[in-house]
Amino acid sequence: MWTTDDHERCAPGRPLAWNPASSPASRTAIVLDAEKKYQPILGFGAAFTDAACFTLNRLDPPVRERLFHDLFHPAEMGFSVCRTAIGASDYSTKVYSFNDGEPDPDLTRFSIDHDRAYILPILREARKANPDLFLFSSPWSPPGWMKSNNSMLGGNMQRRHMAPYANYFIKFLKAYQAEGVPVQAITVQNEVDTDQDGRMPACTWPQEIEADFVGQHLGPAFERAGVATKIWIIDHNYNLWGRATCELETPGVRKYTNAIAWHGYVGEVEWIDRVHGAFPDVEMYWTEGGSDYTSPDYATDWAKWSTTFTGILRHWCRSITAWNLALDEVGKPNVGPFTCGGLVSVHSQTKDIAYSGQYWAFAQYSRFIKRDARRFESTSTGSPILHAAFENPGGQRVVVLTNSGAPQTCDLRLGSQATSLSLSQNSVTTLVWS
Repeated sequence: MWTTDDHERCAPGRPLAWNPASSPASRTAIVLDAEKKYQPILGFGAAFTDAACFTLNRLDPPVRERLFHDLFHPAEMGFSVCRTAIGASDYSTKVYSFNDGEPDPDLTRFSIDHDRAYILPILREARKANPDLFLFSSPWSPPGWMKSNNSMLGGNMQRRHMAPYANYFIKFLKAYQAEGVPVQAITVQNEVDTDQDGRMPACTWPQEIEADFVGQHLGPAFERAGVATKIWIIDHNYNLWGRATCELETPGVRKYTNAIAWHGYVGEVEWIDRVHGAFPDVEMYWTEGGSDYTSPDYATDWAKWSTTFTGILRHWCRSITAWNLALDEVGKPNVGPFTCGGLVSVHSQTKDIAYSGQYWAFAQYSRFIKRDARRFESTSTGSPILHAAFENPGGQRVVVLTNSGAPQTCDLRLGSQATSLSLSQNSVTTLVWS
């Protein structure tokens, strides 16, 4: 048993003991059914934005090596599903693409030189700590000349540049591969449904344009080039569930994509079920969400984030990837308008490392739920405790319990076996047994 609460952080507790149940399960008991299994788990992680890599690169190499061991090594946090930006995001040192300047449909100026300074070295170092690191990459904007406003800030994609843009993705993937950083999946666009009022790198993609790009340009281009990288669509909020369904129904799209990427800023996580109900074999991934460093509970909101994570996992998602892996104490570098904090914070002057509440929520999941684990059934009709259950490869079982309120006693049933434990207030507790 491992617990994060107001007194300790992912600290071991007393061994879990299962005993024969002496009475029927109560209304508040959490009933486990390990025979009823759901989606496999790919893993957990955060985003290697330009800002995050810049921040991590400022650490002394021995300090960074220890931090990366803690973050990525399978025996520690085991982060294994992380995101990169294709060009600048709002969390960058500057606005840039891999093909800036005047229109260049042949992409003769394409270059990833910006990323060679510190992004690619940081990614190689992370993969050294965890060779099974799965990377997916997202553009916040195509090069400005491909858009209606000729700028990376806001605007929308132009159909006439779809073919060059598909080639842009291929050049990016091949260039990263040549640098020893293979990328296993891409999303077409970060947040397809907003231009962020032109305040940051962003681009709107109408539904039919994203669907046509995947089915008529990007997918066929990947096929011709022999690119095996997966394509994920939407990469935006739960309220786009209807759009997701329509895109999957568009002729040709399902040939090239079988995955939806979700953000949790707008809508309800339960809305994912509407897409799953129509397309049960489509994979779901949760690709962005982070804390606000100005929030008074930035360092202590683990129960809030665990509540979010449990909802994500109970509604079909196979991975959870937070927003910036690391920023400084005031959420910098940042070319955009938001006040996001890093999963970890590296002080700009002292280089002291501090950990967010979101980090400690992740610890209760990523340390114990392994790749290819399967979620299994856990139910309760009256318990105030949120719960999610998993079986790791090899048969080890994991249950994460979130108590956002006052101290509680929690009863669990697994077949004819029962166990009971006390949960402190504002706590996340993970049970692990074989």
